[in-house]
Amino acid sequence: MSCFSRVILGFLIGLCVLYQCSAFEVDTNQTAWLFVNASEASGRKIPETLFGIFFEEINHAGAGGLWAELVSNRGFEAGGPNTPSNIDPWSIIGNESSLVVSTDRSSCFDRNKVALRMDVLCDRDGANVCPDGGVGVYNPGFWGMNVEQGKKYKVVLYIRSLQSVNISISLTGSNGLQMLATANIIAADVSNWTKTEILLEAKETNHNARLQLTTSRRGVVWFDQVSAMPLDTYKGHGFREDLSTMLADLKPGFIRFPGGCFVEGEWLRNAFRWKETIGPWEERPGHFGDVWMYWTDEGLGYFEFLQLAEDLGAAPVWVFNNGISHNDQVDTSSIAPFLQASHEGKEILDSLEFAKGAPDSAWGSVRTAMGHPEPFDLRYVAVGNEDCGKKNYRGNYLRFYDAIRHAYPDIKFISNCDGSTQQLDHPAHFYDYHVRYELSHFAACTFEISIVLQIYSDANTVFSLAHKFDHASRSGPKAFVSEYAVTGKDAGTGSLLAALAEAGFLIGLERNSDVVEMASYAPLFVNANDRRWNPDAIVFNSYQLYGTPSFWMQRFFSESSGGTLLNSTLQANSSSSLIASAIAWKNSKDNKNYLRIKIVNFGSNIVNLKISIDGMKQNTFQSLGSTKTILTSSNLMDENSFKEPNKVTPIKSLLENASVNMEDVLSPHSFTSFDLLIESTTLWIQRTDSNSKSSI
Repeated sequence: MSCFSRVILGFLIGLCVLYQCSAFEVDTNQTAWLFVNASEASGRKIPETLFGIFFEEINHAGAGGLWAELVSNRGFEAGGPNTPSNIDPWSIIGNESSLVVSTDRSSCFDRNKVALRMDVLCDRDGANVCPDGGVGVYNPGFWGMNVEQGKKYKVVLYIRSLQSVNISISLTGSNGLQMLATANIIAADVSNWTKTEILLEAKETNHNARLQLTTSRRGVVWFDQVSAMPLDTYKGHGFREDLSTMLADLKPGFIRFPGGCFVEGEWLRNAFRWKETIGPWEERPGHFGDVWMYWTDEGLGYFEFLQLAEDLGAAPVWVFNNGISHNDQVDTSSIAPFLQASHEGKEILDSLEFAKGAPDSAWGSVRTAMGHPEPFDLRYVAVGNEDCGKKNYRGNYLRFYDAIRHAYPDIKFISNCDGSTQQLDHPAHFYDYHVRYELSHFAACTFEISIVLQIYSDANTVFSLAHKFDHASRSGPKAFVSEYAVTGKDAGTGSLLAALAEAGFLIGLERNSDVVEMASYAPLFVNANDRRWNPDAIVFNSYQLYGTPSFWMQRFFSESSGGTLLNSTLQANSSSSLIASAIAWKNSKDNKNYLRIKIVNFGSNIVNLKISIDGMKQNTFQSLGSTKTILTSSNLMDENSFKEPNKVTPIKSLLENASVNMEDVLSPHSFTSFDLLIESTTLWIQRTDSNSKSSI
């Protein structure tokens, strides 16, 4: 055999040995050691706002979702301010020989003039008799209205006619045959616009119901601002009860609103304008969200977002438009007229006065008239969304910064620019780490801007970003990770794989919570009938809902905000697929103290985990009350669905071996939490705020 042949043979034998070793290692359990220092000196307070939520009007998250309004296009404005207008999804009951439906600009509301006109050509008797049940219009809501037996629904509408009227207001099945609830408006004089309120109680259940307005009396009738709301909403403030409860279960430290791209608009003419979303709901003009391409009546407006934050015990984070959309922007020298005010920032100063001003102030009095005389606790503003790198962003930002800082020195600013790798060139308390704008050389003295989405990526990339802030500067503005999620093939419409990668990323943020102040998943909601983005945390339709694995993953972190981070060290023979953290927290439900250890096994091997906790006595932990919770499934791409809403959800069991020295087994591709009940009432791990969290 030649020398060359011997070399080749040796090389091949080596490859085989290496392959066998690798294969052997795949089939062999790994061992890891986690050392936790639970002494008082080891602890560091985690920000109260570390983990929160981000709401954007996308996927019909609010209109037809979180906001409990059942009627879609309630003011007939979705076709635009001119007539004739598109009244979709309103439809006609009857035919052209009995009814003509049109729109005109006769409404009593100055900012939404379009009203619906019904010319009823038939009558109760005579040559042209109305069909049984009458003629009129119906609204199917947002892919069907959920009407449940025994529950009450408040219907409000404005009506006008030159004749006396007898109008039936009904909740029916999708074909109009099943009568769920009905009442009549009988009035001799409605020659002027008249507001009418009716309370309907459903005698049956139908998840695909509709609202009908019908009559059998000849004449002309106008309708406007037709609303139907369930009487029971979250804390009585108009939010859908089941969806709001899921948000409350996350115990968010903050809520960022109302976007996202919804704030910017494709064009400035369709950007979010807060003043058009406050005051009586009937007077709000609504607007077309041209990024996600649907109409919103603005029932869920600036006031409601502030109210939701208060109801959830979360800090509001107000994202406002800074004169920049996706396709046009206002030059800094012209920003004042854009704001419709005499000096820079006045429009935004008005928004802050509305939220924070005294009850008798100009805008505080508007808030008071809406039923909330006490100021809201607004302390954070984000100047724009994903606008860094655009020509006028820095100049516009500084104008807003100067105006707001002078009037409200307590407000903290969030810049769109990423300060994780280099210092910002403008003042800010936080930088938004979710989009990086890179300047690449295009030609002499010319640069092209490319946008790199950093935390909308594949699972491996997101998991690796757990170490992004390990060596970040500990001085200067802190990070706000405002949008993160695994996307693409790894995510599907919400997979276990995505949740595990995100869990590893969040553990990394938790461990670096001295430089990371806030983090939120996005998008939060999706109506299953209008998926504009995948994946999402919570999926719903008119009556059903479920959390994706990413939602349940976030529940593991619901105690972290305001807790105490403990120093911990993980050692393993192959630790690249493992990441862990340890916190101390107090459960407000039982008023007891716990130590929580979270660990992600992102790999395909079983891991024998040995835990050693220093700084506490041997009998510190109680077995009765200590638990182990695990999120895993038989397949990495497993998802939840309406059919199987709990296919991938956390499983909790008692931890009978709770001790300062423990051993346990981590399943492959799993997220595990150990909650150890502490015997003593050690004061140093108790939270000092009044919003103590409780366990999942």
